[in-house]
Amino acid sequence: MKTKITVITDNIPNGGLSGEWGLCLLVEYKDKKILVDAGASDLFLTNMKELGFETDDVDFATLSHAHYDHANGMPAFFQNNAKAKLYVRETTAADCYSRKWIFRRYIGIPKKMMETYRDRIEVVSGDCQLMDGAYLIPHKTEGLSAIGKRENMYRKTASGWMADDFSHEQSLVLETDRGLLIINSCSHGGVANIVDEIRRTFPDRKIYGYIGGFHLFNKTDEEIIRVAEGLKDIGLDYICTGHCTKDHAYAILKEKLQDRMHQLRTGLIIEI
Repeated sequence: MKTKITVITDNIPNGGLSGEWGLCLLVEYKDKKILVDAGASDLFLTNMKELGFETDDVDFATLSHAHYDHANGMPAFFQNNAKAKLYVRETTAADCYSRKWIFRRYIGIPKKMMETYRDRIEVVSGDCQLMDGAYLIPHKTEGLSAIGKRENMYRKTASGWMADDFSHEQSLVLETDRGLLIINSCSHGGVANIVDEIRRTFPDRKIYGYIGGFHLFNKTDEEIIRVAEGLKDIGLDYICTGHCTKDHAYAILKEKLQDRMHQLRTGLIIEI
């Protein structure tokens, strides 16, 4: 049985569909529909309808991490779907900020989402089986707060400002006929780290592919090349990236990885 992923929203508009700085994917897996994120607004509702999908047919929703460009559409999702639970990490809260010098900008989930939709949200910890063959896997790499500090991303806690360790980030992992498929919308914890985490979690399984952003839009060419070389060494058969990777980094990745590298865009259909 094929796994089908439709890109509902991405930065790149396509085929008459609008795009935005955000990501929303619809995964058709076995007999279920899984929504991964809901973008930065309610645009995903319009695009889903244009693509022939009904929002109330979604069976599960997952939040890749607690940032606005993936979560701001969730209130609209809840208002248009009466059954699906939203699966989030146990540390998900309205506390994510970017910081530059003394300036702080809120970049988190809708501030009242966790309280307003409490009965629709499933808070998970550890490895979580979403359904047969589909799993939500948290970070298992130590020291990720160093990445948060480098990216000027912080969380506002009762103890003060803390560099984000991205404990609110999770990967959706699907068993497919070709091997495991990883979906992680921004890969804040590092794509190589995430692949290593999935390998450690499923030591006897081949990892076929990876779909998601790599957060390379603000990186130097040297850093992007290191990521490309790392992906080449990892040996994935299929990689599809977009959103926070952006065009410049994608061009470098494509040059290095050639036929294995593909670009996300609104309306793209991926069948595995």
